[in-house]
Amino acid sequence: MNSIVIGSGFGGIAAALRLKAKGHKVKLIEKHPDLGGRARVFRRNGFIFDGGPTVITAPYLIDELFTLFKKNSKDYIELAPLKIWYQFIFEDKHKFNYSGDEVDMKNQIEKLNKDDVKGYEELVNFTKKIFDKGFTELADVSFDKPFVMMQQLPALLKLKSYKSVYSLVSSYVKNEKLRRMLSMHPLLVGGNPFTTTSIYGLILYLEKKWGIHYSMGGTGKIIKGFEKLMNEVGIEIIKDNEVTKIISNNNKITGVQLNNHTNIEVDNVICNADPPAVYEKLLNGNENSSFLFKWKKNRMEYSMGLFVYYFGTKKIYDNVEHHTIKFGNKYKEHLDDIFDKKKLNKDISYYLHRPSATDKSMAPEGNDCFYVLVPVPNNQSGIDWNVEGEKIKNLVVDKMEKDLMPNLKDNIIEDFYLTPDYFEKDLNTKFGSGFSIQPKFTQSAYFRFHNKSEIYDGLYFVGAGTHPGAGVPGVLSSAKVLDKIL
Repeated sequence: MNSIVIGSGFGGIAAALRLKAKGHKVKLIEKHPDLGGRARVFRRNGFIFDGGPTVITAPYLIDELFTLFKKNSKDYIELAPLKIWYQFIFEDKHKFNYSGDEVDMKNQIEKLNKDDVKGYEELVNFTKKIFDKGFTELADVSFDKPFVMMQQLPALLKLKSYKSVYSLVSSYVKNEKLRRMLSMHPLLVGGNPFTTTSIYGLILYLEKKWGIHYSMGGTGKIIKGFEKLMNEVGIEIIKDNEVTKIISNNNKITGVQLNNHTNIEVDNVICNADPPAVYEKLLNGNENSSFLFKWKKNRMEYSMGLFVYYFGTKKIYDNVEHHTIKFGNKYKEHLDDIFDKKKLNKDISYYLHRPSATDKSMAPEGNDCFYVLVPVPNNQSGIDWNVEGEKIKNLVVDKMEKDLMPNLKDNIIEDFYLTPDYFEKDLNTKFGSGFSIQPKFTQSAYFRFHNKSEIYDGLYFVGAGTHPGAGVPGVLSSAKVLDKIL
C-alpha cells in the first residue's frame, strides 16, 4: 500500500511510523522546512524556543513508536520527570505547588480548606474511573459508526459526562482556588472548563499515573529523535512542499498535488492537518458531502486562539518554576469573553514556561529562556492582531513584571510573538484556533471529525481535530485508532 501523510506534528509522525510498521510504503509531506507542526522549534541568538507542546505526559506512547521497530527510545531522546508539575499563582500572590507528592498536596489543600482534603481524594478516585473508561478503554477506539457511540453512552452517563469539568470538580471541593486549579486541564487541550465534558477530567488522573516530563533539549528533541527513526526505517520525508489539493475520483482518493504542481498517486492519504481546512481547501469545499456532514461541519465550535510570546533574558529568574500558571482575578467571566463573546480582556490568565529551570542548554550561559502563552479569542473575533499583538505583549510583560519577575522589561534581550494569525496561515487551522474544535460532549468521540473520513474512501485523519482530541497523548492515540482502522 502507498500511503501519504500530510503534516508532521506528533500525530502525523506517529501515523507514518505505525503505517511503516504495517508494511506500507510511506511518504511524509511537510510544508515547512522543518518537522514538528505545532512542535516546531525557533532558534534566536543562542536561545532555543519550543514552538508548542511543553507538558509531556504518558511517555509510554512515545516509547511504543520506537518499540515497533525494536528500538529503545532512550537511545534517541531523554525525558526527565519534573518534581513540581505546575506552580499556580493567584492575584493575592498565594502560591500552590502542584505535584505528584500527595502528602505535600494535601498539606497545601488543608491550608486552603481543611474540608476539601477528603473531597480532593474522592475527586482523584472518580477521575481514575473516568480515566479507566475514557483513556485506557476508548482513546484508541474508532468512533466512525453511531452504534459504537450508542454502546458507550450508558457508561459515559454513569461517569457524569453531561457535567462540565468545573461542575464536576465543584461537586467535590468548595475552595475557589482549588476549583480553578483542579479544573484548568481542558485549557491544555483547547476547552473551556465550564463547557468541556467532565470526561476530560481524566487528564487530572493521567498526570498522576505517569507524572509530567520534560524532554531534555526541548520538545523539539523528541521530533528530532522521531525524524532519525523515520530515516532509519525508510520513511520518505519531503519538506518544504505543501499539498495544495487532494485528488479524488468518485469519492475515492487517488493522489495529491503539491505546490510545485507535482502529482503523486496514492492509495491512502492521512491528514495531520485541521479537518475543516482539509475539507474546505484541499477537497474543493467537499461538494460531494452529504447534507448531514455539512450540517455537522457548520455547527462545530472551535477552540480559543493563542497568543504566545517568546523571550530571553540576560537575568536568571531562579524563583520561577519550570511551569507556572497565573490566574487573573476573574475566571468564568474571562473564559466567557474568550470563548463566547470573542473579545479581549485585560484581566488575563497565562501559562509561563521556563525550560532553562531544568535544562541550561536552552539559553546562552548566564541567560534565561521563556515562553508565555495567553488564551485569547480565535479569529472569529475579527481582532486585528497587527494592532492588538503589541498591546497584548506589553500587557503580559507588565503583568509578569508585577507578579513574579522584577525589572523584566530591562532584562529582555530577545523576543518575538505568535498570534492566531500564525495558527491560521502557517498551521492552516480554521479561525486560527489553537487546538481545532472544542472538546465538548457534543463534539467528542463519534461527534468529532472521524479518523476515517465520512465522505472519501482512502482519506483518514490524525491529530487534534479528530478522536480522541488535542494534547500530546491525544494526538499520539489518534494514530493508534488509525492503526486499528487500517
